[in-house]
Amino acid sequence: MDTSSIKKYEKFLQNHPKGHFMQSREWANIKSEWQNEIITVEDDNGEIKGSMSLLIRKIPFFNSTMMYSPRGPVCDSHDKKTLKELLGKARELSKKYRSYALKMDPDIEIEDAEFENIVEGLGFKVNRGLRNYEGIQPRFVFRLDIKDKTEDEIMKAFHHKTRYNIRLSERKGVICKVGERKDIEVFHDLMVETGIRDKFLIRTKEYYESVYDSLGPEHVRLFLAYYNGEAIAGTIAILYGNKCWYLYGASSNSYRNLMPNYQLQWNMIKWAIESKCDIYDFRGVPGNIDDSNPMVGLYKFKVGFKGKFTEFVGMLDYVFNPFVYFCAENGIIVFREMRRRYRTFKNSFKKEPDNEGLTAEE
Repeated sequence: MDTSSIKKYEKFLQNHPKGHFMQSREWANIKSEWQNEIITVEDDNGEIKGSMSLLIRKIPFFNSTMMYSPRGPVCDSHDKKTLKELLGKARELSKKYRSYALKMDPDIEIEDAEFENIVEGLGFKVNRGLRNYEGIQPRFVFRLDIKDKTEDEIMKAFHHKTRYNIRLSERKGVICKVGERKDIEVFHDLMVETGIRDKFLIRTKEYYESVYDSLGPEHVRLFLAYYNGEAIAGTIAILYGNKCWYLYGASSNSYRNLMPNYQLQWNMIKWAIESKCDIYDFRGVPGNIDDSNPMVGLYKFKVGFKGKFTEFVGMLDYVFNPFVYFCAENGIIVFREMRRRYRTFKNSFKKEPDNEGLTAEE
């Protein structure tokens, strides 16, 4: 894309109600192991009315690639003509890249039955997945409506225990600050500590630096919580278009009783309010909220902020090559499960953080 086309695309993306930072060129730059193609559809006046940013990656053991459009497409969800045109352009690109499938997990709520009927009519398979984090992006999130609301109005709507924990953190002397790029190292140390404690996969420090470099300073902010001069928790938030997302969070094993994560959430929400956002997105929560689910604590933490429990339509697959699709999809499932088990087993024996070779799923 030339400079003029890039500016036109970015303007469309940031002004469309379905615009998403994962559809931005900046996010594609972070995903350097993927190739990126952006396709657009224009109206009769030459204005963009629909778009998809495609991440394209070679699949091991196959002379083929997978196309993935994170939180795409961006268009009127009921505009069948535009959706069909976007699919047609993706199909043409699939020949160039020998893609076996196009995957999308759009920012469309499950209640939108009309959208689901349209995409199924176009030939997409709709996959609901399971009820935790089995997809590439979380299918269940909490979203807080902050449009035209004041800090006092939003704080008043929180659960009384959430308000108490925010104020407790402040009274006990926890101070939240906006971090700089050099503080990514501090944040990553906290993330490694969190990953070992909670047994999840961690990205490298360089990854978080690339997020900061690509999306900053306009679209990204690092928040750190300090107690007696020691960093005890941190978060990274992304602001793009009319939304703000809580993307990553970490905390020390020490001083968790000081509730720094509550104060950090409140600071991110205040940034979203100051920036005139319509929505603050807490990101993923489990869909299975039974008390027996080990992830239910995440749900209980986020529900106290009184956002809307939101379920998206799920993963959409459009298959270009059925044979490769069958082989690759089953192989990917087995590979991910084996890697997850290996990492969990390895982390269970760690006593000290080992930063070497840490990776994570998207």
